[in-house]
Amino acid sequence: MPFLFFLLLIILIATVGFWNALGAVVGAAVMIVVLILLIVAAVALGGYLVARRMR
Repeated sequence: MPFLFFLLLIILIATVGFWNALGAVVGAAVMIVVLILLIVAAVALGGYLVARRMR
């Protein structure tokens, strides 16, 4: 699997250039972090609503 990622990164760099590829990789990492934060926020909101309804 790491070989496939490395190969994909090499193809991306060859296609769009180093800085654009770096921006794409950093952007993808930030999108994953934002997705995790949204999931945590949704679970927290759901827990809050369930706890409020139980009272």
